[in-house]
Amino acid sequence: MAEHAAVVARLARLAPDQRAAATAPPGPVLCVAPAGSGKTTTLVARVAWLVDSGVDPATIAAITFNRRAAEELSERLAAALEPLGRGPGAVRVRTFHALGLEILKEAGQPVAPLLDRETVLRTALPLATAAERRRLDTVISRLKLDLGVDVEAVAADPEAGPAARAFVAYERAIAESGGLDFDDLVVRAVRLLETEPVTLGTWRARCAHLLVDEAQDLDRSQLRMALLLAAPANRIFLVGDDDQSIYGWRLADVRRLLQLAETSLPGLLRVDLVTNYRCPASVVARAVRLVEGNRERFAKRILARPEAPGPVILAPTAAEDADRCRAVLRSLPAAGHGGSDTCAILARTNRELLPAVVAALGEDVPFRAAGLELPVESPIVDDLLRAAARAGPDERPLAVMERLRAAAADETRPIADALLAWAPPFENVAALVAAVEDVRARLARLRRDDAALTLATAHATKGLEFDHVAVIGLDEGRFPSARSVAEAEDPARALEEERRLAYVAWTRARRSLTLVYDPDAPSTFLREAFEPWEIEPAA
Repeated sequence: MAEHAAVVARLARLAPDQRAAATAPPGPVLCVAPAGSGKTTTLVARVAWLVDSGVDPATIAAITFNRRAAEELSERLAAALEPLGRGPGAVRVRTFHALGLEILKEAGQPVAPLLDRETVLRTALPLATAAERRRLDTVISRLKLDLGVDVEAVAADPEAGPAARAFVAYERAIAESGGLDFDDLVVRAVRLLETEPVTLGTWRARCAHLLVDEAQDLDRSQLRMALLLAAPANRIFLVGDDDQSIYGWRLADVRRLLQLAETSLPGLLRVDLVTNYRCPASVVARAVRLVEGNRERFAKRILARPEAPGPVILAPTAAEDADRCRAVLRSLPAAGHGGSDTCAILARTNRELLPAVVAALGEDVPFRAAGLELPVESPIVDDLLRAAARAGPDERPLAVMERLRAAAADETRPIADALLAWAPPFENVAALVAAVEDVRARLARLRRDDAALTLATAHATKGLEFDHVAVIGLDEGRFPSARSVAEAEDPARALEEERRLAYVAWTRARRSLTLVYDPDAPSTFLREAFEPWEIEPAA
């Protein structure tokens, strides 16, 4: 029962479902929190309620999925606990990796150097291509985090395949350095907790009330860490949404969340948040209709807030991608034109965002695109242009670039392809160089962290929201990604994750959602969320 006036007032501001979750009796609790349902508000209220109920903040820990979420939660907890006389940092808020680092460091275990996997793979496997290194990145994480494979056992196996031998080479390079990689922060911390009772007891006392955010995204080792720390009292409060499990490539598995009560936490109390307060009712209706096509999900109600206006705009167009993006930019309210509305253009992949960048440059619209490296920004461009200037300064760039592209190494070829596609209009290499310099200058001016327009993949916008959202490339074969589904071990489950990814993208919208697609090949997701007559262009 809350006693402090600030906590009483905080709980009174919550909806009944949020309040039920925030004040659920200590014990294993799963709060199922759909998109826009106020999960962080609920988490903050629960911590305030626990402290007001007499729980020592030093025995409360909250684990978030990434640093951005940890910073936001820390700030909000500081404000919520200040009226209770608790200073900033009273409650431990960490990511899993930061908590693992803290556990190892306090126990005197080595925590440096923290090595970059790509760098180690380049050294240990100098003949591997960039594509092979990307595949090995996932394989290594699976062997370490999911399977807990012993490297010496793999090394002793005479029938070990190429990926297993690469894993051995990688782990031996790590060992020779005396350091560890990012996965090791969790793997080694779990091993320490499992083998050192004193360490386990110390950290269980510090995590006597454990809150875990984004529970649907946990890999096997992260879940193991959380369960180890919570046992045996299991005063653990997990917040997650099965419909937003989109990180299978990071070893998340929605079945871990769905089966928690049966496999890990008997007596688990499930509390559902039922209202999406973010999106217009039209967006909620279509997004829910889409995701209900999945079999691996909880049965649940997801409602829109009362009086939640805003349209879903279907935008069929057979235009080229750059022209599509240009039309979208011109339609988004106030994007880059001095208004206060935030806007986003979302795509399935980074490659599909490149036409949106071209459109923004052409329309002179400021934008932000965190983590998106454009081909024109690569230093390989400069190397190729210098080579072109030496090889044929007076030739048309198309001919020169064709020769350079044919001789390019695997890692250089994508950039060479981009320059080759750019080259035809120019009379000589100098003109192409001038065009590259002009684009770079415009990028330097328009690419800004404070821009109202965001260009991002659907994966990158998890946890974010915008006034107006446009999702491009909702074409058959592109979204859902035909390649991702076809190459998956279980194509049916991969398709369900693609469907969840579309749900996440659509539910970023606060005021309007625009869905852009080829009218001759609309995505199967559009056919699931809309009636046939709705997605067909007007005659």
